[in-house]
Amino acid sequence: MKRGNTLKLAVTVILVAVVVFFSIQPLTNSETGIPLGLDLRGGVHLVLQAEPGKDGAAITNDDMDKARAVIEERVNGLGVSEPYIQTNYDKKRIIIELAGVADPDEAVKVLQTTAKLTFRDPDGNILMDGSMLKNAQAAVDTSRGRTDYVVQISFTSEGTSKFADITTKYLGQKIGIYMDERKIQDPEVSVPIVDGQGQIQGYSSLEEAAQYAVMFRSGALPVSMSIVEKNQVGALLGADSLNKSLNACVIALIFIFLFMLVLYRLPGLVADFSLIVFSVIVLWVLYGIGTVLTLPGIAGFVLSIGMAVDLNIIVYERIKEELKLGKSLRAAVDAGFSRAFITVFDSNITTIFAALALFLLGSASIKGFAITLIVGIVASLFTAITFTRWVMRWIVGINPRMSKWLFGVKEVK
Repeated sequence: MKRGNTLKLAVTVILVAVVVFFSIQPLTNSETGIPLGLDLRGGVHLVLQAEPGKDGAAITNDDMDKARAVIEERVNGLGVSEPYIQTNYDKKRIIIELAGVADPDEAVKVLQTTAKLTFRDPDGNILMDGSMLKNAQAAVDTSRGRTDYVVQISFTSEGTSKFADITTKYLGQKIGIYMDERKIQDPEVSVPIVDGQGQIQGYSSLEEAAQYAVMFRSGALPVSMSIVEKNQVGALLGADSLNKSLNACVIALIFIFLFMLVLYRLPGLVADFSLIVFSVIVLWVLYGIGTVLTLPGIAGFVLSIGMAVDLNIIVYERIKEELKLGKSLRAAVDAGFSRAFITVFDSNITTIFAALALFLLGSASIKGFAITLIVGIVASLFTAITFTRWVMRWIVGINPRMSKWLFGVKEVK
């Protein structure tokens, strides 16, 4: 029995050490690890206001839904991970948060531009629009003996047929290509284009061509959007916030570890070991569900650490009471966990209900706090009630007659 408990304890310690070691790189990798929010990584917070058209028609909720769908498509085209996009129907606004954007001004330009693509005759009359585009991709064209940055476009079957008719009709004439009301190109039609393939030129760089390709693919915004709020968080400021938050977590953990060791001795050491397991579980769950880590999220994580410690304190105080009543170590440990379970469970379930309310009713940052807190509470219940109990039983099984002083209880002579 003693040898079996020793083996279980040793295997558990080694396994946890291995898991921690191999978790550091995937969880902390800046590109593939837990994604960081705007306040930690830097980026842009943007509020776009829908503006009525020239005809003065009211902006409907359907207009706002279409505008959001176009913006989401453009954000995806920018390659931004975990964007936050919310629609305020009452104020006709779209709130956008983009973390880790290399050039916020260019991103804003792409999102705000109405981007209505039209093809017009020499007199400026609209022949067809961009709704018939199938795809648009940036490319480099060197066929003319120079480097041209272009957007290669392809049409749907309907668009292919219509564009073939247009280029046949206007053979030898110029067809204007407009973005909103700005002419970006007016090529002369030398041959009818019947394969549904075309090319838009005139971009200064491949990056500019890629931005326009994103707008062409996503389609035009149904309404004009103006900027009413724009806040940029620099990468250095975000990194500073992250470093301060991590330092706070480390300092808090050090104080907690020392407190538990001094006050509870051997059970305190087990609690510290459980906290490591708890932290790994929480971080992997957050990574698995794709949670974006923000400053409020870190606050929720630190709070859940405190709650996990509180669970251990409740259990350990109960164990100390049982030992003072003269029970054996094994009986005291079993009674301590069993009798503290209801108190621990009830208090944490009520906290989960409060966190759920925050998640359902709160804003983006509050939701991050609530998710982290809920995950932390569930993980703390497992580590405090199940994992810690296993470890304590194994330790007592190794030496059931060890000194009660190791459990924070003064020996009676």
